[in-house]
Amino acid sequence: MTPTAVLGLLVLAVLWGSAFPMIKVGLGGLSAPHLALARHLVASIAFVLFLLLAGCRLYPKRDDLSTFFLLGLLGITVYHLSLNYGELWVSAGATSLIIATAPAVTAVLAYFLASERLPGLGWFGSAMSFAGVALIVVGDDDALRVNPYAGLVMLSSVVTAFYFVLQRPLFSRYRAVEVTAFSTWAGTLPLLLFLPGFGRDVADAGILALAASAYIGVFPSAVAYSILAYALSRASASLVTAYLYAVPVFSLLFSWIILAETPTWLTLVGGVVVIGGIVIVNWAKRREVGRVAALGSDS
Repeated sequence: MTPTAVLGLLVLAVLWGSAFPMIKVGLGGLSAPHLALARHLVASIAFVLFLLLAGCRLYPKRDDLSTFFLLGLLGITVYHLSLNYGELWVSAGATSLIIATAPAVTAVLAYFLASERLPGLGWFGSAMSFAGVALIVVGDDDALRVNPYAGLVMLSSVVTAFYFVLQRPLFSRYRAVEVTAFSTWAGTLPLLLFLPGFGRDVADAGILALAASAYIGVFPSAVAYSILAYALSRASASLVTAYLYAVPVFSLLFSWIILAETPTWLTLVGGVVVIGGIVIVNWAKRREVGRVAALGSDS
């Protein structure tokens, strides 16, 4: 991997880590659906500029429209509505740790939907990540009660895993940034249902909430996904994923700096368990790929 790609992935981890506390800031002035709409109106405009600058196509093939609409509905509409509503009652740091289970959920879904083999150690790593989520859900409450709203955040993790699995066939026909842009535009369309009252909410939001909305629309959405596309074009997905382990670390740091959130010890333990499980899942998958490749070369 080139030094530029490595630097880009570190920037990506910082940007995605900053998104969760900035969502909290945005929710201080905007409702959950209006924040999702504001973020993706900004991101949609940014992607037009990115595609023009990169010389990409500006619209998908007609046969793929339904696929992009499904991707947008899952990866943008449902994901961000669930995430925003969940963050109303779940701390930003805990949210980032729950979302970190997405690679483990993706591995399980790929087994059922794409017939991708998941070794026994991979199943163990997935179970370990989900156990870590259970610790986070309990530990994120000062009274050590189960926080039911964490289920909304877990829903975000599940739908983004579907998004990752279902978009894979499109990369044979589209550039990664095109897939992300078209999915973002498709997912923004259902959010237009929340236009009634949007202008009034924006007018009353305050400068901090509006600045946070613009920030997460441009940087964690448009810029970060463009960096991800660049990295994926120059390194394997497994190597790229390894750098994303740093996202919750940056999120916890920014949540402490911006929101003065101090995670409980149980939340931190749960986070370590989650990340450990994801490391095991990815290591098991890489080992399985290597084993299959070795068998193929021997035959």
